[in-house]
Amino acid sequence: MKRSAIEGITSRLASMEGLYFPGAIHRQAPDPSQRKTALLDLLSRDAPIFLERYGSELTADELREFEVLKADYEVEWHLNRLRRGRSPTAEEARARSVTVKNRRRAYMELLIRGGEYFSEDAMREREPYLHHEYLGRFQDPFGRVLSRPGERWSETLMRRCEEAMLVEKIRREQRRLGVARRDWVGGGGEKEQQEEDEEREEEEDDEDESEQVKGEEKGGSSESRMSLDDHSKYLEEIKHKCLVQYYRSNDSSSWKAD
Repeated sequence: MKRSAIEGITSRLASMEGLYFPGAIHRQAPDPSQRKTALLDLLSRDAPIFLERYGSELTADELREFEVLKADYEVEWHLNRLRRGRSPTAEEARARSVTVKNRRRAYMELLIRGGEYFSEDAMREREPYLHHEYLGRFQDPFGRVLSRPGERWSETLMRRCEEAMLVEKIRREQRRLGVARRDWVGGGGEKEQQEEDEEREEEEDDEDESEQVKGEEKGGSSESRMSLDDHSKYLEEIKHKCLVQYYRSNDSSSWKAD
């Protein structure tokens, strides 16, 4: 490669923010000149690794500068890969799509053979409401909380907790979609409706009792006021009688003295 091309490529890459560098260089917190030195060293020492790390950051003109190194199989492979990614032909795009589909199918078959990802329990855990709509509503819900052969009691309790969480997720989705209460999972809709009715009745009874207590308190206060008034009148009468007797006694004593 031309020295001027190498200088131009490394100078531009060294000034880029967020460019990948190995951990040893990152720990030293290098400035642009140190990063340029590291890039120059890598490009002169191992061009394929340079293309693997920084090929996606190079322009089309900069990639053409690597044509002189096409004798190296790895350099040629990286150049072809980068060009296909930037401007693929119709045939290359179709081949890439087929490759992606084949890889997905192979991975799906691997998961099926593994027997975990596509098992009923795993699918129910990922999409509980979808499983309930297609399978769960036709199954016995109480069979899921029973103890299984060879299962420890702690495992049964943990499984019941997980089952309760899944049922709550299904009910939450049913509420969001406006499913009728009678169709809720586990038949809990009628029970919840009954509980709500009972709570409403209890609230009404509490309100009636509170109103009755308030009425009794008002009546008691009026009676207490009436009793106080009667007591005051009684005291006034006693006071009046005492005064009358006093005056009479004084009048009689003065008459006798005369």
